Amino acid sequence: MEENDRDEESDTTVTMSTFSQHNFNDDSETLCISIIENMREDYGLYVWPCAVILAEYVWQQKHRFTGANVVELGAGTCLPGLVAAKVGANVTLTDDSSRLEVLDNMRRVCDLNKLECNVLGLTWGVWDSSIFDLQPTIILGADVLYDSNAFDDLFATVTFLLRNSPGSTFITSYHNRSGHHLIEFLMKKWGLKCLKLLDGFSILPSFKASQISGNIQLAEIALMSKDNA
Repeated sequence: MEENDRDEESDTTVTMSTFSQHNFNDDSETLCISIIENMREDYGLYVWPCAVILAEYVWQQKHRFTGANVVELGAGTCLPGLVAAKVGANVTLTDDSSRLEVLDNMRRVCDLNKLECNVLGLTWGVWDSSIFDLQPTIILGADVLYDSNAFDDLFATVTFLLRNSPGSTFITSYHNRSGHHLIEFLMKKWGLKCLKLLDGFSILPSFKASQISGNIQLAEIALMSKDNA
């Protein structure tokens, strides 16, 4: 089935749930992830272009994810985290703890794809017991830079997780709405550095790139060393 080929579920008067299938291929294997989306709910239950790009990057970098401890922030439909789990990562999927319908949908999607991921309510900038146990090798975040009011809470959470697991990396894909200088400002403020910056469309196979639009970038971010601080 082609990318984003969706079939409506029954009872559309109550919901507009759809199933989308997302395929990943290389010379040796093919992977298919099924996602449940709800078009009448908020943005947390839709697969946005940034998630497609980040998921493709995870697939292409799968050697880094095998056996890794991965946390996806603001996971929503959690396509990147599911790809990471499929290639052998130990994955914790998180979203705002108040968004119970999103967290419930995460569990349904894990069951649908026969994956055992930890699903956790995690609100950025809130320091409850759940965050202290997380020690990710890699942190994922697709389109988490959409609300400027939440930027500091997001970067506070990312910085805490990076410090809690030395040598870890934050990989994020985002719409470049106001230029990379905003990301640079936030990184400097929180003692972080950019390891890699890519045009998101350079990651995608041509048939996927033709289906989405926007100015999307992907960045790998880490703690700044004390020598460079």
